[in-house]
Amino acid sequence: MFKGVEPMGRGRAKAKQVKVARQLKYNSGGTDLDRLRTELGVGEGGQDMNDHAYADLADRYSDHDEEDEAARGG
Repeated sequence: MFKGVEPMGRGRAKAKQVKVARQLKYNSGGTDLDRLRTELGVGEGGQDMNDHAYADLADRYSDHDEEDEAARGG
């Protein structure tokens, strides 16, 4: 314990947590999505980059798909 500071009771702690949770739930409309996008490193074409990555994987493994079809008789 700290000198001169009484610990917060469970009721007060819970009330504070409820207050913070309500603020997050109901007052989250001010999120700057553009700033968040830049912080996360997602560009304007974020979906296009993902499509490109999947296209590379599809090209890499397409030979395996053709071999599997030939083995199954297709």
